[in-house]
Amino acid sequence: MSRTRTAILAALALVAGATGTAAAVVPGDAGITAAACTVDYKVQNQWDSGFTASVTITNNSAAKSSWSASWAYAGNQKVTSFWSSKITQSGTAVTAANESYNGTLATGGSVSFGFNASYSGTNATPTTFKLDGVTCNVDGGGGPTDPTDPTDPGTPSGKVDNPYAGAKVYVNPEWSAKAAAEPGGTRVSNQPTGVWLDRIAAINGVNGGMGLRQHLDAALAQKGTGEEVVQLVVYDLPGRDCSALASNGELGPTEIDKYKTQFIDPIAAILADSKYSSLRIVTTIEIDSLPNLVTNTGSRATATPACDTMLANGNYVKGVGYALNKLGAIPNVYNYIDAGHHGWIGWDDNFGPSATLFKQAATSEGATVDDVAGFITNTANYSALKENNFTINDTVNGTTVRQSKWVDWNRYVDEQSYAQAFRTQLISVGFRSDIGMLIDTSRNGWGGSARPAGPGASTSVDTYVDGGRYDRRIHIGNWCNQSGAGLGERPKASPATGIDAYVWMKPPGESDGSSTAISNDEGKGFDRMCDPTYTGNARNGNSLSGALPNAPLSGHWFSAQFQQLMANAYPAL
Repeated sequence: MSRTRTAILAALALVAGATGTAAAVVPGDAGITAAACTVDYKVQNQWDSGFTASVTITNNSAAKSSWSASWAYAGNQKVTSFWSSKITQSGTAVTAANESYNGTLATGGSVSFGFNASYSGTNATPTTFKLDGVTCNVDGGGGPTDPTDPTDPGTPSGKVDNPYAGAKVYVNPEWSAKAAAEPGGTRVSNQPTGVWLDRIAAINGVNGGMGLRQHLDAALAQKGTGEEVVQLVVYDLPGRDCSALASNGELGPTEIDKYKTQFIDPIAAILADSKYSSLRIVTTIEIDSLPNLVTNTGSRATATPACDTMLANGNYVKGVGYALNKLGAIPNVYNYIDAGHHGWIGWDDNFGPSATLFKQAATSEGATVDDVAGFITNTANYSALKENNFTINDTVNGTTVRQSKWVDWNRYVDEQSYAQAFRTQLISVGFRSDIGMLIDTSRNGWGGSARPAGPGASTSVDTYVDGGRYDRRIHIGNWCNQSGAGLGERPKASPATGIDAYVWMKPPGESDGSSTAISNDEGKGFDRMCDPTYTGNARNGNSLSGALPNAPLSGHWFSAQFQQLMANAYPAL
C-alpha cells in the first residue's frame, strides 16, 4: 500500500539541492509556502537483485496538461519495467513521462506510477527529484509511520503496510492436488489460491475436507522461517448474492444473528488463536454483497426484489461491519472488502455511491476504517487486467470509444485502471491513505488464438473496440464459466502503484454455477446465466450467457473449464 500526499510544507527539512525551489501558497494556510512539487518515493518490495518502487508526485504549482519527472541514481539501479508512466533511462538518469490518460495534473493534484528495477550493492534512495525541470521537495521518506509527517496515520495495530510484500502465499493442498491431477496441471498446481469459507460447515470441513484450522496448520508447515500469507474468502451473508441464484447462500435474509454467532464468531476465535499469530491472514470480505445494494435495487432496470429486501433490512451492511470489527481486531488479520469490478462499478452513477456505501459498512457494528487493509476487485470474475489496444481517451472518426456498445459510457476499460482510480475515490470518502488493492487475475488472461494482436478496424468505435479488446465475453455483464477465458497474471506482490498484489482468490477450475438445475444441500440455486442456451436479461444486455456447458455446482471441480483456462493462459504457460 503506497501512501499519497496532498502537500508537504516548507517547514519540513528540504533535501540537498532543493534550496531556492519555486514555492506556492498552500490553500487554507495563508503565508505558508510549499515546494512547487513534492515527491513520495517508496521501495515497496526488495530482493537480492531487484526491487519494486512507487512514486507519487504532488503538483503545488500551476495546473499541467502533461508532465515529466526525473531523478538520478547514485548506484547501478536499472529500470526494467514500469506502469502508469513512460520511463526512459540513460546511465543513472531516469525520466518518467505521463501516459495519455494521466497527463492532467491540477494544482494540489497527485499522480502515482511505479516500476521494477535491478541493482547490486546498495539501493540508495535518490535525493533530488524534478517535475518539468523544477526541483521538488520529498517527504520524510522511510516507512508507513514516518515521524516527520504528522498527517501520516501509520498502520494500525502494528500491522505491516502490505501483507504480501516479502511473504510466501499459502498453497491450498486440496486445490493443488486437483490441479496436479489434470493433464498439464502441474504447471500451475504450486500457485497460491483462496480458501473459501462459504457456509458454516466449511469452518470444520465439508465431506471429509480440510477445515479452517487444518488449513492454518498446513500454512504453518509451509511457512518455515519466512513470512506466510493465508488467503480466506469470508462469504455467507444473510440473503447472500441477491442477484445471482448460483451463489445464493444458506442463510435467510433475516438471519443476521446466526451469521454473527455461528459463522463470524467461530472464525474469529480460530484466527485469534496464538498458535497462528505468525501468519499473515488476508480475508476477502463478502464478495458481490455491497455492490448489489448500489446497482440492483430501487428503480433500476437490474433491480431484484431480493436486493431491495437486503437494502431495506440493512443486513449486508451490518454483516460486513460485524465481520470487519471482529476480524480486524486480530493483529495479524488483514481485511479486504470486495469492490466488484470495472464492468460493474465503473460507471459514474455506481462509482461514487459504492465508495460511500463501503464507508457506511466499514463504520457500522463497531467497525472503523482501521479495520480495513484494502479492497479487492474482479473476485471470481473475468475482466481483463490491462487492455493495451485501446484506451478510454481514444476516438474513432471523432467519436469517443465510450460510445461503443462494449464500453457503454463506462470510464474504465480494464481492472487495473479501475482499481487504482477506485482506491483514490475510497480515500476521498475517508478510508485510510495507505489502503491497498488486490486484483483477482485467476481467470482474466484471455490468451490463446483469440487474443487480438492490435486494435480493431477504425470503421467505427464498435469495430475498433471489439476487434482489439482482450476480454472476449459476449457482454461485460456475463460472469458464469465464461467460454474462451484463460489464466491471468500469476500471483505476485506489489505489481503496480496502489496494488498490494495480483491474487488467484477464485481457485481456477472451480465452477461458478451449474449449467442445469442440480439438487443439493449447499443452498445453491440454478442461475440461467450459467446455462449456455440462455438468451440473457437486463443485467447482460439480453445477450447470450457465454457459459460453458456441463458445469457442476458452484465451487465444485470443473475439469473442462480448467483445461480451457490453461490453454488460454496469458502469459502463456
